[in-house]
Amino acid sequence: MASITVRNLDESLKKRLRIRAAEHGRSMEQEARDILRAALDEDGTLAHGLGTAIHELFEPLGGVDLPIPSREPMRDLPDLSD
Repeated sequence: MASITVRNLDESLKKRLRIRAAEHGRSMEQEARDILRAALDEDGTLAHGLGTAIHELFEPLGGVDLPIPSREPMRDLPDLSD
């Protein structure tokens, strides 16, 4: 197993970690491991993609029907020979 050192940790954050660890009946180190484990996926990927996350964020606001513009023929390409 790997280990890390966290420097310049605010005293207030350290105190909150100590209190949270005590509430869960474990050491500060174990509590920090559990917090990291919960914050990061085991396989390192998101549970879903960005599009799904955006959809879930705005879905409660309702949908919008946008008009689909008609397709037009493609323009002629410009002459760049000069």
